[in-house]
Amino acid sequence: MTRYSCAIDDSDDIDAGAFGVWLTEIRVAITGERGSDVPCGDCTACCTASQFIHIGPDESAALASIPKALLFPAPRMPRGHMLMGYDEHGRCPMLVDNACTIYPSRPRTCRTYDCRVFAAAGLEPDEDGKVLIAERVRRWRFRHPHDTDLAAHEAVRAAAVFLGAHPEVFEPGDQPRTSTQLAVVAVEMHDAFRRDGAATSDETGTRRIERIRTGLIRRRRSVEG
Repeated sequence: MTRYSCAIDDSDDIDAGAFGVWLTEIRVAITGERGSDVPCGDCTACCTASQFIHIGPDESAALASIPKALLFPAPRMPRGHMLMGYDEHGRCPMLVDNACTIYPSRPRTCRTYDCRVFAAAGLEPDEDGKVLIAERVRRWRFRHPHDTDLAAHEAVRAAAVFLGAHPEVFEPGDQPRTSTQLAVVAVEMHDAFRRDGAATSDETGTRRIERIRTGLIRRRRSVEG
């Protein structure tokens, strides 16, 4: 997993919002209950990053808006789950003249995607074709108007560091395969790194690993349930 420590001119910074507010919103978005409200501006990095877009069988508006020739069944997923690919330049086929042509009915994957999750976890995308997303990630700057904002941000980063260094805490087959997956898990598990108000404490050994493993098992059961 690639971490960033890139010095950037302050004039290039982009306000990512108050961390506590963002954290509450992204946790809801991860569940799929609501989309992310990302201040994208004219950025289309995620639309040009060679990404396959998942569309669930319940997303009738998106499925009706996308030409059937651009969809194919999602591997290893139940019937009705589809994927939309990208062109030879890594661009979403629904992106025309740098604008989404199906924005009101865009897939849930697009509605919930928020590259600020990398900045929150101290990570960068580690997949091919995501150079522009990485550039955007380096520019995000969260605000910490309260001590709780800073504590939560430290906890998310501590979770990313620990989980990236200890794949053994995951059940077989559940280990994050990309920095995107690791960042999301770090957000979901950050509370475990705020215990006793010590988000960045140096707790080590079997006790901590077992505590985090138990939390991950509960997380998986809540997702499956």
